Amino acid sequence: MTINRRTFLHSAAATGTIMVLPFAARAEAHMGDMFETDMGSVTVHPVHHASIVLETPVGVIYVDPVGEASEYEGLPAPDLILITHEHGDHYNAETLSAIKPTDKPVAVYTNPAVYDMLNEDIKPSAEAMANGDSKTFGELTIDAIPAHNVTEDRMNFHPEGRDNGYVLTMGDFRIYISGDTEPTPEMEALTDIDLCFMCMNLPFTQTAEQAAEAVKAFMPAVVYPYHYRGREGGTQDPEAFAEMVGDATEVKMAEWYKPGELG
Repeated sequence: MTINRRTFLHSAAATGTIMVLPFAARAEAHMGDMFETDMGSVTVHPVHHASIVLETPVGVIYVDPVGEASEYEGLPAPDLILITHEHGDHYNAETLSAIKPTDKPVAVYTNPAVYDMLNEDIKPSAEAMANGDSKTFGELTIDAIPAHNVTEDRMNFHPEGRDNGYVLTMGDFRIYISGDTEPTPEMEALTDIDLCFMCMNLPFTQTAEQAAEAVKAFMPAVVYPYHYRGREGGTQDPEAFAEMVGDATEVKMAEWYKPGELG
């Protein structure tokens, strides 16, 4: 199914949430949700937790690729890799080396802390982006958005100024990837976001309530809750998040976790 921002806000209430295949079947077929832009289609492939593959008119983009290289088999090789920060569910040096193709160049953009950690096979093609930086990759503009905790007893997890979220702009289509964060002024001031990936889990990032309030502040056309498995306190409930968002935007569910993985 394709969704265009120009018609979405008028039809969301009627169309409802799109159903997705079970994890195993979708992984086998590498199915994805497709969105139309003025430059061509964008296809979203949820991989696991915070790892995403985006097929776009400007190239194939891997976001925070971690886990086994086998999870990426059957998906197109990356042209661009984005890394938000150094935590193990977002950055893994072995995974990067395993998925990096050897027959073509791959651009890598990371926050400065990860850049300093990169292996020598990755670093020559990498660039660091600090909060507020902007880069171009062909016809794609990449903006690094601050991603950090704001609740006092969570500040040690993601301190201010270290980690990135990203806004990707291609033609008239804009994608926001939150990374690990709570609501920040920069997030809530975003405009014209067509597609959003919003984290939530405790104690590391934000509650479902915080995530929902942030979404209602900047009103992306479509939002995927992701990164909702927590190491402590179980999971944040994406269904509860969707209820709190209400009709402010379309909430799309994806199988980020294998059956039984959430407990």
